[in-house]
Amino acid sequence: MHQKKLNPLSQNTKKSAELFERAKKVIPGGVTANIKYIAPHPIMMERGNGSKLFDVDGNEYIDYLLCYGALILGHGHPRVYEAAMNQMKDAGTTIFGTPHRLETVMAEKLISLFPGIDMVRYTNSGLEATLLAIRTAAAYTGKPKIAKFEGHYHGGYDQVLLSVNPDLDLAGVETEPNVVPESPGIPDYYRENTVILPFNDIEAAETILRDNAHEISAIIMEPVQGGFIPAEEAFMTRLREITEELGILLIFDEVKTGFRLTVGGAQNLYHIKPDLTALGKVLGGGFPVGAIGGKKEIMEISAPDGGRDILTAGAENGSKKDPLFHSGTYNGHPTVLASGLATIEVLEEQGTMDHLLANTNILRDGLEEVYKRHDIPMQTVGKGSIFNVILAEGSIKNYRDMGKADSDLRSKIDYELLKLGIYTKPLNRYSMSAVHSGEDIERTLTAHEKAIRIVQK
Repeated sequence: MHQKKLNPLSQNTKKSAELFERAKKVIPGGVTANIKYIAPHPIMMERGNGSKLFDVDGNEYIDYLLCYGALILGHGHPRVYEAAMNQMKDAGTTIFGTPHRLETVMAEKLISLFPGIDMVRYTNSGLEATLLAIRTAAAYTGKPKIAKFEGHYHGGYDQVLLSVNPDLDLAGVETEPNVVPESPGIPDYYRENTVILPFNDIEAAETILRDNAHEISAIIMEPVQGGFIPAEEAFMTRLREITEELGILLIFDEVKTGFRLTVGGAQNLYHIKPDLTALGKVLGGGFPVGAIGGKKEIMEISAPDGGRDILTAGAENGSKKDPLFHSGTYNGHPTVLASGLATIEVLEEQGTMDHLLANTNILRDGLEEVYKRHDIPMQTVGKGSIFNVILAEGSIKNYRDMGKADSDLRSKIDYELLKLGIYTKPLNRYSMSAVHSGEDIERTLTAHEKAIRIVQK
């Protein structure tokens, strides 16, 4: 006897389904970013407040996606709102299109927080920050290739959209991963000029690096893969030693981790000074933002003074140097930087981070206890205020270890959680905010209990 297949989303999201059908007529796939898609349709949100989201059908959710971790102070934090509105009101405009004071103020703040940052340049997304970091490394070292770790994501562009979530049939042996494109349209050039490394396996990584050191300009890495699988301390320490010995720059992609482990990123926890750091997400207080910071001698190769101007027709360029080119109309947007500074100020206040991290641990411990009562192998894996729910036993040290997890059961539970008002994209990590309350945590634990019972019948 066949069971009737159930709709994985609640019948209470009919307006979301209707709006999605409308969106598909004018937007490819009905979404403006592939990661926003949820089968059979995304839940269309109408408004947010604190730790909550409300959809177009009027359903309330406790939000653990938080714009993929960007909203560390939750939705509509009054300090962030006030900073943005006051900036526009006082300036009399949304943007100057010229240098302004807040660019320097934010740069000074980041230099004070991140050990590996001496100077700063702004971009409009974390993707742009990693892109600029890679270009900077290539220009500084004069070497054509980069290395990245299997399972690490640095943005949706050709140079790094390789071996992020590869099919294991294509990925090769664990100690010497193949280069696997993650999208059609990626030129062979990038496959040929990218070296894939195994994460948390320093012996195998060192062998690959020594064999290719003469061509590799930089390693770009997430110090915490996907925001939740941390690098082992011994691995990180040795990797820094090897890169310094071989003349390979070390780029920390701290777009996810920059303010979620400490106010000053993973580099503060690991006591590592990367050569370059990419930031985003939390830095903008909910607005689009990115930044690259690094050692002064590396960063200064983009200084335009004395260099030729490639965008001014007829400018005298003959005898001038070629600085690293970097530009962007909205770089250092004053409203964005005002909001970001307000966010950092709240995080720096005594007790904010302690409270956030304590609540994260309370939720993690509670979830592990719930699953233990139901005899489901489960562990929460993470660092700081981000973690993931992994339905597996044994250590999770890299991308391939995620194959141990029961993703089918996790997905079924996640869809039930959506019906019960707990929001994150199925199979995604949990990001906590400073405004998640004890009541939110209790409701979340109760919902997991109910979801497990429903799935287990």
